[in-house]
Amino acid sequence: MATTAQASVQYEDDQVRVTRWDFQPGERTGRHVHAHDYVVVPVTDGRTGAVAPDGSVTESDLRAGQSYVRPAGGEHDVVNVGEAHLAFVEIELKHTDPAS
Repeated sequence: MATTAQASVQYEDDQVRVTRWDFQPGERTGRHVHAHDYVVVPVTDGRTGAVAPDGSVTESDLRAGQSYVRPAGGEHDVVNVGEAHLAFVEIELKHTDPAS
């Protein structure tokens, strides 16, 4: 499905990309694959549904300020399945060489 959530790149250089995502209920990122390890920092409380390529959905409760980390390679479409506005900041770690 197409991206309906609002993505705002706040900063980018050769090491990181910082993007704020804002979703109204039912809005989504669109299907994508993460090329880099990343950190998610929820700005608001909310509930997401991560839709996998096979159509299965994993729902998660997000809490403002409670960050989590995921490895590169994940493929999904993230949907705001809650009843209120949802926002988080995604920090992609673009370096792939541990020596860098």
